[in-house]
Amino acid sequence: MQKLDAEALFQTLVEQMRPHVTPDTALVGIHTGGVWLAERLHRALGLTLPPGSIDVSFYRDDFGSKGLHPQPKRTAIPFDVEDAHVVIVDDVLYTGRTTRAAINELFDFGRPAHVDLAVLIDRGGRELPIAARYCALTLPQPLPASQSLQLETDATGALTLRLIDA
Repeated sequence: MQKLDAEALFQTLVEQMRPHVTPDTALVGIHTGGVWLAERLHRALGLTLPPGSIDVSFYRDDFGSKGLHPQPKRTAIPFDVEDAHVVIVDDVLYTGRTTRAAINELFDFGRPAHVDLAVLIDRGGRELPIAARYCALTLPQPLPASQSLQLETDATGALTLRLIDA
């Protein structure tokens, strides 16, 4: 697989979203990579509502078999979800189960008027009928289950992607 430029992919995502969002669009990032992206998208798109964050640990349908993440994060939705236009942000779309869990948790906070999904990369391998409205890159071939893409950030906030073999 070719080396992926996370910063260039981020700019592609910004340009895809820019014509479709308003200052009142709300972003909610899925921990951890989605939160980094949501914060950067919030600034780049000039949105007024503060970005939120979701930890889907307790909403995963595989919670019983995988157990709780060793360091669960806090969900924070700092805006009124009721009738809002919300974009859930994640770094990599894979099976769709994380997105489903995020939607379930989001609805615990209210009923949004509209929910979209923005991801940096669609790696293929869907198990649920979930698709991103905004996606910077769809891999031409699904990654094998033994590999994963991990978004990382440095002290300056620069984004990088790393391919990990399990």
